[in-house]
Amino acid sequence: MSNPRLPTFAEEKRFRRQGYRSIAGIDEVGRGALAGPVVAAAVIMPADIKAPWRKKVRDSKLLSPAQRDFLFGPVQEAAIAVGVGSVDCWSIESIGIARATQVAMTQAIKQLSPPPDAVLIDYFTLPDLKLPQKGVTDGDTLCFSIACASIIAKVTRDRMMVEFDGTYPGYLFAEHKGYGTEEHIACLRRLGPCPIHRRTFGPVKDVLEPRA
Repeated sequence: MSNPRLPTFAEEKRFRRQGYRSIAGIDEVGRGALAGPVVAAAVIMPADIKAPWRKKVRDSKLLSPAQRDFLFGPVQEAAIAVGVGSVDCWSIESIGIARATQVAMTQAIKQLSPPPDAVLIDYFTLPDLKLPQKGVTDGDTLCFSIACASIIAKVTRDRMMVEFDGTYPGYLFAEHKGYGTEEHIACLRRLGPCPIHRRTFGPVKDVLEPRA
């Protein structure tokens, strides 16, 4: 099997040709989980980065936990700026996952210092954002800055879920990170939902409201 395509700076270069210099890549993780927060990261990477680890950067979903942990520190150290936003399960229930994702991304952008003058987002655009932006299809695979953001978001959320595993033992959050695995569904059926479960999401709702 051939190696996955390496993410590039092609999208960042398109913005730079238009005169923008500080370009952030943004991605989220946890959108489809049954428990825990949705987390977004925004990362501004230098255009001339030549560190050896650069060639190891991929969409976080294509990396093992060990590979993500290895890259987490170097990405943060090399970045011009990093921001992280998080929206908890209670807010997700209140405003919906789509809006919660937008809020987390906006939080992450606001944390960037220096601020960006343009942003690249995996798939999405942010309707309330007063900056030039582009939603990039498969951005976490194709765009270097978005791939870096995906790593920061994924490792950050995974570590949060490991902490929740200690708070809510028995659900095995450290293993499945709140996603709807068979193991998680079995725990959910056996124990019922805990406070960080998203009760409007199908499998959780089915436990609370079993069908006749």
